[in-house]
Amino acid sequence: MSDNAIVKVRNLKKYFENVKAVDGISFNVSKGEVFGLLGPNGAGKTTTIKLLLGLLEPNEGEMEIFGLNPERNDVQIKANTGYVSEEPLIFKSLTPKDIFNFISSIRELNEAEVQERAREYLESLDAMEFYEQMVATLSHGNKQKMQIISAILHDPKLLILDEPLAGLDAKSVKVMKEILDLHTEGGGAVLFSTHIMEIAQELCDRIAIINKGKLVGIGTIEELQEQADKLGASLEDVFLRLTEQDTSVNEIVGKLRESFKKKQELM
Repeated sequence: MSDNAIVKVRNLKKYFENVKAVDGISFNVSKGEVFGLLGPNGAGKTTTIKLLLGLLEPNEGEMEIFGLNPERNDVQIKANTGYVSEEPLIFKSLTPKDIFNFISSIRELNEAEVQERAREYLESLDAMEFYEQMVATLSHGNKQKMQIISAILHDPKLLILDEPLAGLDAKSVKVMKEILDLHTEGGGAVLFSTHIMEIAQELCDRIAIINKGKLVGIGTIEELQEQADKLGASLEDVFLRLTEQDTSVNEIVGKLRESFKKKQELM
């Protein structure tokens, strides 16, 4: 295993009764890397993340973050980790200013420095006007911006992002990409979960494709593209094939074209 690996996962398994949510996956996430978990909804991405965060206990397998076990050293790991969930998990009865003050308190950070850093991120994400508004009054996208800022305020070594771009506008997505670039340039690592191939291609250095809890492909974009080229297909086609979605997509497209053709004949 690489000495640069911040996250190490080996043969990880998690079952819910008869459902194998995570079924023997293995991967590393290294310093300076954005590593993507790519797969359709229900593939096991969020379950994997919850296992790493210590929110769930595995049935089998090994996990290390910063060389520590998430089950036994969760406080130490969380002190150096920032987490963004798909649905914003922040106090809706507080303002962003209150939340950032709370974070600086529990993480024992300099409050003035935290607020200055928060203002920089708010301005970058066009969200300064919401600084003293209750979170409950904000749109989904603006709540997500506050969650992202909350996750990076303490300059964590590891960012774990579960579908973090949900609800963000194009400009904010671009700013988010720059934030990730700066984070990895400083030696940090990112574990990034998404179900959208284009996002994974744009943001991730390496990708693990997951389907029904199993790891079905892993590599850099170039390596995966080479595999696609050998098959005479696009990267998206290979992704659909690996995640067993190609047949259903072809059937749907066929039905849509048939329906469109019938409508054209009736005109």
